[in-house]
Amino acid sequence: MRDAFRKLANVVSQWAGSPWAFISAIVILLIWILTGPLFNYSDTWQLIINTGTTIITFLMVFLIQNTQNRETKAINLKLDELIRAVGEARNDMVDIENASDEELENIKMQFQNLREKVTSPENNTNKKSRVIKNDRVST
Repeated sequence: MRDAFRKLANVVSQWAGSPWAFISAIVILLIWILTGPLFNYSDTWQLIINTGTTIITFLMVFLIQNTQNRETKAINLKLDELIRAVGEARNDMVDIENASDEELENIKMQFQNLREKVTSPENNTNKKSRVIKNDRVST
C-alpha cells in the first residue's frame, strides 16, 4: 500500500505542478462561471465550486506533503554522503536533521562566529577570498 501511495503521490504532484493542471483549473472555473446564469447563481451553484475545491485542497495537502518529505529525505541523504566523502568536512553534520533545536542553534552560532572571523576588519585588509578550514580563517 505504501508503494502504491508513493507512486500515486509522485504522479499527482508532478501533474499538479504542470501547466496542464493550471490550464485545467482555469477551464473548470470558466465553465463554472459561465453556468452561473443557467443556475441563477444559486446556493447550489456556489456549493459545487466550494465543495470541489475544498476536497481537492484537502487531498492535495497529503499528496504534496508526502512528495516533499521524500524529496527532503533524499536531499539529506545526498548531503550526508557528501559530508562523509569530503575529508575536511565535519562528520558530526551527518544526520543533523535529527538534532534537537538547541543543538541546531549551537551549530548556527558556531557558523555565525566563523563568518564574523572572516568578515572582521582585521581580516579584510586585502581583497583575496578567504576560506574557513577547521575553524581557522585562511587565504
